[in-house]
Amino acid sequence: MSVLLTDVTVGDRPGRAVHVVDGRIGWVGGAGDAPGAGRTVAGEGALLTPAFVDAHVHATATGLALTGLDLHGRSSLGHAVASVADHVRRSPPGGVLLGTGWDETGWPEGRGLTRADLDAVADGRPVYLARVDVHSATVSTALLDLVPGIAGLPGFGADGRLRLDAHHAARQAAFGAVTAPQRRAAQRATLAAAAGLGIGSLHEMAGPEVSGADDLAELIALAVEEPGPRVVGYWGELSERGGLTLVAELGLAGAGGDLFCDGALGSHTAALGRPYSDRPETAGELRFDTGTLVEHVRACTLAGVQAGFHCIGDAAVGQVLDAIGAVVDELGVAAVRACRHRLEHLEMVGPGMAARMRAWDVVASVQPAFDAAWGGPEGMYAERLGVDRALACNPFAELSDAGITLALGSDAPVTPLDPWGGVHAAVDHRTTASGLRPFDSFDAATHGGWYAARDEHAAGPLAVGAPADLALWATDATLSQVLADRARPACRELLVAGVSSSAVGHP
Repeated sequence: MSVLLTDVTVGDRPGRAVHVVDGRIGWVGGAGDAPGAGRTVAGEGALLTPAFVDAHVHATATGLALTGLDLHGRSSLGHAVASVADHVRRSPPGGVLLGTGWDETGWPEGRGLTRADLDAVADGRPVYLARVDVHSATVSTALLDLVPGIAGLPGFGADGRLRLDAHHAARQAAFGAVTAPQRRAAQRATLAAAAGLGIGSLHEMAGPEVSGADDLAELIALAVEEPGPRVVGYWGELSERGGLTLVAELGLAGAGGDLFCDGALGSHTAALGRPYSDRPETAGELRFDTGTLVEHVRACTLAGVQAGFHCIGDAAVGQVLDAIGAVVDELGVAAVRACRHRLEHLEMVGPGMAARMRAWDVVASVQPAFDAAWGGPEGMYAERLGVDRALACNPFAELSDAGITLALGSDAPVTPLDPWGGVHAAVDHRTTASGLRPFDSFDAATHGGWYAARDEHAAGPLAVGAPADLALWATDATLSQVLADRARPACRELLVAGVSSSAVGHP
């Protein structure tokens, strides 16, 4: 199978052609010198780039948000409750109602949703509504009834607002009630949305507290069966609990991703070195003792498997790096560097942390949309942490300048799939000195994702021999112009391993 993309602008070079053979880039040169091919795509001057890689996604939950109740952007408690009531009226009877995205920060009522709010409009149905950070939720009474013993779990609130272990139990019950057809429809919706945005790869961050092994296996199989984005699978479970076994069985990229070492800033569950400014009685919580993390990193490193950790607060980041450091002392720096372990979200970076990450080739998986939504001197970070700590969050420039590889992601459904938006948000950081240079940001959203999955091409994503994961954009601008103008061109065609999602069946 061969495809020729001709008369395209490659980066900042117009009048180019790219020949794809057997799923890889076989030739790059001037359009007038292009070889023949089974299929020719006339670019007409359009911009051709590497396809985006979204380095942190929850595909089924994203699809359920795309096809279900999305509460992002609701301006008040009353607005949110009205949306729930409307969704209940429009939904077929039976089953759990799922929603996500509500954020009480700035609501005039001064509080979030409670189960009384949901019970008033839910018509007796189980309802699970994740807060925007997906580290706490409000549920209806009928949903609580599905989880025996939930009232005795840490983080339980009698008002239906759940955190910590109570939230994980409720989430498992809610998503466990999703039917197989619902899951398949949600996964297809996510893959289709990603393809339409020029995303060629999704790093799926699965785990027993996020989505089940069957869900992950079905998603991987769907991505293989149907044209569209690749799915790079991760499983966030400790090795002592069988995490490495599933990694081997499914051929996953790593044992980690959303292995929750702490929670989130918005829900006051991220583990901090100093207490929260707006709740000085708490500094969040670490989920594991350091010895347990050392055992996990050791087992992964000995197996040559990449480990990954959800760690947002500076205390959690420090604990994970201490665990990695202990394994460096035991097995040597070369063994650890070879695994290229990952820190997911990495919002708070304390003194000396960047140097350790660089020395051990630890990847920073980050979400620029977090800063766009919650950063700055008056955002949610400032409310939770105080202005000084808030402005130090998401220090992308510091990490990049230290030589640490960054991989950009959305954490969808926490923030929407929006690769160009993420690239621009990383540049236009709310703390000016923390923003990336435009080309560095684009590189982190493309090549950075391949590096994070330990599958990068040595000469880069547009070099001969690289996988032909390419996006053709409906613009006559160069890449430099798109980045300078903060443009978001539409994706005209996506190729993954040389196959177009809109051109299946071509020779």
